Amino acid sequence: MPATAPRKILVTSALPYANGSLHLGHLLEQVQTDIWVRFQKSRGHDCTYVCADDAHGTAIMLTAEKLGITPQQQIDSIRREHERDSAGFLIGFDNFHTTHSPENRYWCEEIYRRLKDNGHIATRAIIQSFDPEKRLFLADRFIKGTCPRCKTGDQYGDNCEACGATYSPGELIDPVSAISGATPVEKESTHFFFKLPELEEMLRGWLDSGTLQPQVANKLREWTEAGLQEWDISRDAPYFGFEIPGEPDKYFYVWLDAPIGYIASFAHYCERTGHDFDSYWQPGHDTELYHFIGKDIINFHGLFWPAMLHSAGLRTPTAIFAHGFLTVNGTKMSKSRGTFINAGTYLEHLDAEYLRYYFAAKLGATMDDIDLNLEDFVLRVNSDVVGKIVNIASRCAGFLRKGFDNRLTDSCAEAAMVEEFIAAGEDIAQRYEQREFSRAIREIVALADRANQYIDDRKPWALAKRDGMAQEVHDICSVGINLFRVLMTYLKPVLPAMAAKAETFLNTSLDWTALSRPLLAHPLAEFQPLITRIDPRQVEAMVEVSREAATDPNTR
Repeated sequence: MPATAPRKILVTSALPYANGSLHLGHLLEQVQTDIWVRFQKSRGHDCTYVCADDAHGTAIMLTAEKLGITPQQQIDSIRREHERDSAGFLIGFDNFHTTHSPENRYWCEEIYRRLKDNGHIATRAIIQSFDPEKRLFLADRFIKGTCPRCKTGDQYGDNCEACGATYSPGELIDPVSAISGATPVEKESTHFFFKLPELEEMLRGWLDSGTLQPQVANKLREWTEAGLQEWDISRDAPYFGFEIPGEPDKYFYVWLDAPIGYIASFAHYCERTGHDFDSYWQPGHDTELYHFIGKDIINFHGLFWPAMLHSAGLRTPTAIFAHGFLTVNGTKMSKSRGTFINAGTYLEHLDAEYLRYYFAAKLGATMDDIDLNLEDFVLRVNSDVVGKIVNIASRCAGFLRKGFDNRLTDSCAEAAMVEEFIAAGEDIAQRYEQREFSRAIREIVALADRANQYIDDRKPWALAKRDGMAQEVHDICSVGINLFRVLMTYLKPVLPAMAAKAETFLNTSLDWTALSRPLLAHPLAEFQPLITRIDPRQVEAMVEVSREAATDPNTR
């Protein structure tokens, strides 16, 4: 049971971009967030998980044009795909929305108005690269040319993948637009800026507050120590997004409205459910707000976002949790090797809970990268989940069904052992709370080893063959089922579908709040298989399909 009154918690994960499919890197974050949210709910807390598609920007506009559809059709199609694949991985969003929504338009305009009223918006002319054929200004990633340092061709306008050099697009040799192939020209345009330097004192206090992981705070201090710069929050037409009020052909930059999408998605949730919006976004309430993000976007969430919220008179996050990147077999995900795996492709071949478990077994609270070693993936899931956890139930259930009418004993023969397993839950709960999922899994598996050893030592299969030993068999198997029940309670945030099947079999809730004492004289339902072993050939087939998709010119 929770030690205190239920907490009121709002949780978000970074918004997937509505310009392509979810891949396993996206799922690393969603699974991490979902496990934490499910844990909080299991402990009896009021925890709400919202997310949305990040649906604006030049890239979406260009993709829609290439496909011969409208940007609205593009983002609607991708949103359906994202929602389907997230659901396939059992991600329990309480609300999944889009940044191209009335709620997000309202909050973008409202926050901008407050920033402007506070004197935190500046306007000035800048010089940008312009595509004279497409008639649009070019972001650095839409300009290619020869690296001015190592002379490697076909490099982007801000950095060279060959030598690692960084530079401005104007330094490229023979630059061209990646969109049309035309030579960019320089053109002046008026832009709008958020005066980040004026909030430097607030940000220094924020970075010292313990709100961020030490690694994140130290990285962001490099920005403050180097001197904060004003942040360009506008883009010129043509652009798919929200027009800045009173400024024709000027649009909010996608990175301004993306984090505001958290507010908008929660507002949409409140409209549907009657939840109190203000208590989560206005200062002075005892609610909690957490963002789960990748380490590549910490500057937006750790500097720009809290500064905007502070200026707009809204609450800042309780904490921001950044994770590392996903590698596969020790290297960056590769399309040619078949290790750049889309979520939908995975789901066509493998059970989502295999990956949920493996991610949990690897995830800690730092920004260290996570490696999906496909051979280890098969071995660990088969050994831990099937060979240890499920094995406890499957080896006991048959005896209880055949000889004891699927009913547990009236008293627990190993009450001290079961109580010890239950008491271990407080330490495991701390691991979940602190996002040390890998340590939680290690402790759970160590308990499973003890449970299996208990059954191995007492050998109910041998006792069942001897006369007069029925009570001992009943006692041993009842203890085994009680230990399984405790372990599945701890694993429910990670394996929710398997836990649901176990709840049906056990005829009881596996929420943490329901775990206080052994089940006695308790009726069970018929045991059904909970999960099957991974066949390595399924993994091989998934990799092969991913490799073939990478070479298919018709693959989007």
